[in-house]
This record gives sequence, structure tokens and C-alpha cells, in this order.
Amino acid sequence: MSLAVSASTSSAKARILAKHDDDVVIVSAVRTAITKAKKGGFKDTSPDLLLSHVLRAAYTKPGLDPSLIEDISVGNVLPDRGGASAARMASLHAGIPHTTSINTVNRQCSSGLTSVNHIASLIKIGQIDIGIGAGVESMTQGFGKKYTANEFSAEVLENQLARDCLIPMGITSENVASDYGLSRLEQDVFAAASFQKAAAAQKAGKISPEILAVKAKIIVDPKSGETREVLVDYDDGVREGVTAETLAKLKPAFSKEGSTHAGNASQVSDGAAAVLLARRSVAVRLGLPIIGKFISAATAGVPPRIMGVGPAYAIPKVLKQTGLEISDIDFFEINEAFASQALFSVKHLGIPMEKVNVHGGAIAIGHPLGCTGSRQIATGMNIARQYGARVFITSMCIGSGMGMAAIFVSEQ
Repeated sequence: MSLAVSASTSSAKARILAKHDDDVVIVSAVRTAITKAKKGGFKDTSPDLLLSHVLRAAYTKPGLDPSLIEDISVGNVLPDRGGASAARMASLHAGIPHTTSINTVNRQCSSGLTSVNHIASLIKIGQIDIGIGAGVESMTQGFGKKYTANEFSAEVLENQLARDCLIPMGITSENVASDYGLSRLEQDVFAAASFQKAAAAQKAGKISPEILAVKAKIIVDPKSGETREVLVDYDDGVREGVTAETLAKLKPAFSKEGSTHAGNASQVSDGAAAVLLARRSVAVRLGLPIIGKFISAATAGVPPRIMGVGPAYAIPKVLKQTGLEISDIDFFEINEAFASQALFSVKHLGIPMEKVNVHGGAIAIGHPLGCTGSRQIATGMNIARQYGARVFITSMCIGSGMGMAAIFVSEQ
């Protein structure tokens, strides 16, 4: 496995690579393994405990006194009551003092990146010096509730765009494939590549450095309540031997004549991730390791019926903010909610396929909704270190019709 690092020497790239005292730097980025919902290693682990594990690791790994953490933001999509109390409980359990504040944020699939952007923004404007952006999701516990039009205002639903926000995600994938002429074969080739890259990277031990091994209890007998402790230290949705030919045997999941199916859509998963950020001058004064820095982030709105095209519009927006070009970026972590939308975004922007999801994406690994945006940063930092890359972008589509993207620099 290899990655051709960009040879670009543009002034914009040189500008973001330069180091300044007021940079927002990344001190640590950790994630749990991503496991299959209802079947995997975290099926009986509550999201507050998952979150506690990564919050503790985020500050213990670099040796930071937790009392210096000023604020935490947690991306979380599915829990009742917004997860605010559960997140607070997780931070306290993780050994972070009650003096550290916390909030939860829900921008659907971008929640874990939105949390990091929030903390980075607070550091940039001088409100705090150190904070954590994180994300967590137990789709085992929270996934499955379906909303009907009857639960919303009839007056609001008279607006067609508003009504389109209720279109099932799988149908939005079919809309993207239909509107932009993406064949079933193209999507299956893309999905198979995701599995193949993830399987090869996992087998070579390239993914394990970004994963926090966690001991979890699994219920082996629901009647007696008997449990067994297991070590969860790898992404259990990754499968070897997947090809476009094997995927071609699967039936469409959302439309009889459709092209989206279980093998070219993201897996329903459980997991958590956390990113510790600080002002560079403070990190240097405290002797903290600096593995990279946050540059900028952007969001973009798109029609809800084709919500998956979000990255195709968010990525150019964040590039424009920084003056960078596609050619300045070493690699891209683009969330694979569906092969249709990820493939469209890559083709629309002219991104070389070899620079996309170097170790596979959500089709192979899984997509715990609130976690993914933070997980991609841990993955990106790990890939950058292994291949000597410097600049990368993370991006994802967002349910109801949006996209988000962010630029990071590795200093490893």
C-alpha cells in the first residue's frame, strides 16, 4: 500500500504549513474500534461509557492535567433528550473535573466534525486555550425510529423542500444515482475497493495505531444476564474477499429497480472518537505533543432529495477559504454514507481515486453517526504519519441536505 504525496509548492500550501503561536493544534486524536450494531463488540455498551473511554484517552495519552481542559463538545445524533446529561456523566466518569463544561451538538452525520470545529473556533477567538471535540453513537441502542409526516406541521410540509427532508436516506442515494447517471457496477466497484483497502490495511496492522483497545462486556445469555468480557480492538465490519462480482449478487434495498444495497451503503455501527485541541503557544508551554493542526471548516446546503452530494459543495467552499486547490491536498477522507454519493463527489471534483479513503471508508468500516466526523480525524492523522503526508481533508454528507468539510495539517 502506498500514497503519492502532493508535490505542490503553492503559496497557499506554504501558508498553512507555517507555524504560528495562535494556531489551533491537535494534541491527540483517538477512537474506539467501530463495531457492528446489535452484533459487534459494543452491542451491550452504553454510549456514555464509550464516550468516557475516548475522553480519558484523549488527555492521558499526551499526559495532560484534565483540570486544564476548559470545554468539551460532543457530536451525538440518536439518543433521547439530546444526550446532554449522558455526555456530562461520561466526562465526569473519565476523570475530567466538574469545572470543565460540556455540550452536545447534532448536525447529523457531521456532528463529530461540528464538535471539533466548535472547540477550534473557541480557541481561535480566545475564549479557551484547551478543549476536546468528540463524537459518539450507539446505533445498537438508538437507531431505527422512523418519523412520519403526521409528526410535523402540515403547514411546514406544504413547502416541498421541507417535505423532502423526510425522504429515507436510501432513496436519496437512489436519487443521486439516477440524477447523475451512476451505474450499479460503478457503485459496486467503488464499494468493493473500500472493503479491499480496509481489509489490506487491517491485515497489515496499519489501522490499529489509531484504535483505543477497550474491554467491553457482552451479554451471552439474556435470560440469566450472564456476561463475558472481550477486548474490542479492531473494526469488525471489515470483510476480506469482497469484489464487485460478489456485491452484484445482492438485491437492491430501497427500490426494486434501484442500485443501492447492503454492500454499497455504510454499515450501522457503534463507536466513539475524541480530538484534543489547544492553542499552539499553550501546548508548547505545557510540553504537550503536537501531531497536527486544524486549519478551517465549512458547511454547504444542497437539495434534501439528493442530500448525499454535500461533499461536492462543502469541499470547494473550504478550499476557497484557504486559497488551496485539489492538487495541494495529499489525501481525502470522504464519508461513504452510500457509494453513489461518495462516488459522485469524487468524480464531480476530479479527485484522483487513489487519494480517497486510503484505508477504506464507512462502507467497510461502519458509520456511527455522531462519531464519524471525529473518527475521520484520528484516521487522517494515522494515515498522514504512516505515509509522510501533510495536508488532508475530511468531509461528509449530512441528512436533510448539507455537506461539511475541514482541512488539517499533520506535523508528525
